[in-house]
Amino acid sequence: MKDTATKPDLHPNLQGLRIPLIGSPLFIISNPDLVIAQCKAGIIGSFPALNAREADGEPPLLEAWLKQITEELDRHNQENPDNPAAPYAVNQIVHRSNGRLERDLEICAKWKVPVWITSLGARVEVNEAAHSCGGVVLHDIINNTFAKKAIDKGADGLIAVAAGAGGHAGQQSPLALIREIRSWFDGPVALSGAIACGESLLAARAMGADFGYMGSPFIATHEANAQDEYKQMIVDSTAEDIVYSSLFTGVSGNYLKKSVERAGMDPDNLPSADASSMNFSSGSSKPKAWKEIWGSGQGIGDVKDIVGAGELVDRVAAEYKAAGKRLAAEFAG
Repeated sequence: MKDTATKPDLHPNLQGLRIPLIGSPLFIISNPDLVIAQCKAGIIGSFPALNAREADGEPPLLEAWLKQITEELDRHNQENPDNPAAPYAVNQIVHRSNGRLERDLEICAKWKVPVWITSLGARVEVNEAAHSCGGVVLHDIINNTFAKKAIDKGADGLIAVAAGAGGHAGQQSPLALIREIRSWFDGPVALSGAIACGESLLAARAMGADFGYMGSPFIATHEANAQDEYKQMIVDSTAEDIVYSSLFTGVSGNYLKKSVERAGMDPDNLPSADASSMNFSSGSSKPKAWKEIWGSGQGIGDVKDIVGAGELVDRVAAEYKAAGKRLAAEFAG
């Protein structure tokens, strides 16, 4: 796999990709099998640290997951020196209610996690922990004000979560958000927001992002830790089937209307909630009564089948290359 996808001045931990794409960390759904498949396919795979939850008295499952991912990717690289795996990332929820954060930071530093994705609050000590082991930090933001705060507190790069992204998402157009960030920041930027095909990935690059950030299509993969009904709902739905609400976690995000309806609620008349309702002390901000409310971004109209993660990356890579050639031909001469 030749590295034709990333700029040479990016941090070394962000290079070596087949295409400039990051598989976003999916609550509950992202697991070692999915991350390993994404990395072997040539994109950065990721998972939320809080997905690794052990029973009381058991050793930290996060450590076991990092061991599994590290050893499997090392084995792959030894067997495929001309086709090495991409780096992997771990997402840390840095909200003050996350009582596991300090422990999880220590574990990630011990295993020298190459890419750290931070969410829900920028904190200097988290960035320092990542840098202590050679890691690079990408902080997700929904507007330019939060972007500046993240960089001021030591993040190395940004994930611009624009309108149409799955899960917790902003409302700003990606066209506006990326341009505002690029007016003052020339470091690594990934764009999140309905990226589900190679054409969208190329558009993100043309706008000024270094990477696309894609999550919802990976829900409908064999490796994903999602119910079969959830995967099929992704396949059967389009952008019109997405509802934007703060009710379920206290932070506004995008969800599948059909899952809201199945829970007995009217997706067109949902009450609001505020950020004070967020609580990650048990590893989730979602009340048990809403565990069947399923997140998704608006790009799922491109998801036609449940496939392997590697096959999905193959599709996006082929589309990305074809779209680039079409545009290059327009500007030739």
